[in-house]
Amino acid sequence: MTALVQFDDVTLGYDRHPAVHHLDGAIAPGALIALVGPNGAGKSTLCRGIVGLLKPLAGTIRRTLDARDIAYLPQSADIDRTFPISVFDFAATGLWRRTGVFGGIGARGRAEVARALAAVGLSGFENRAIGTLSGGQTQRLLFARVLLQDASLIVLDEPFNAVDAKTSADLLELIRRWHAEGRTVLAALHDFELVRTHFPETLLLARGLVAWGPTREVMTPDHLARARDMCEAFDDTAAACVAEPPHAHAA
Repeated sequence: MTALVQFDDVTLGYDRHPAVHHLDGAIAPGALIALVGPNGAGKSTLCRGIVGLLKPLAGTIRRTLDARDIAYLPQSADIDRTFPISVFDFAATGLWRRTGVFGGIGARGRAEVARALAAVGLSGFENRAIGTLSGGQTQRLLFARVLLQDASLIVLDEPFNAVDAKTSADLLELIRRWHAEGRTVLAALHDFELVRTHFPETLLLARGLVAWGPTREVMTPDHLARARDMCEAFDDTAAACVAEPPHAHAA
């Protein structure tokens, strides 16, 4: 089976300082993957690399789908809640892949936006400014935008962070729906019990790969302890790891 995303010795980072080291592996079509690791493990960095917002310092990320067929939900803290835009118009940006930034959405598009907002429990909030929403409501709005993108690969960065139990349950149901539709979902998470209960595959990251495979085999005490040790030992001032060219070993 051809991978949707293939990592070949990938190192990702900022200002030449690495945050994810020498990652190899593949995301298969239809997978439901939890991305876990300690704080500072590089989870958000990897998410940004997968969707194309961050280029590797070394190695290659190969995708077999168009970037427009990838939906990305950033952490809610990355959203500028002071921007003067309504809930309806913000959700409608999920249609830009089909309409273009300056294209009108028409009656059909408006109906799609209304259905997406209803699906996340935000009917009646259409005309409110996004800055008036609570944390949980903002997360529901981000999910509505992802719904409208109708993407094959969905990347979620801490989708349940700082939201109430009802919101988490509702949004988890959307993730299950996407998976049942054959979409591929990768979610960066910190709730280990949620991971063990609902995600069949887990990628455990600690600046480098600790383990990747069936959740029951990855989420072990030994692997989690190793992840903590790897993050604590990491040198933030280290230079980027750059793979030697193939001819370097030919002498």
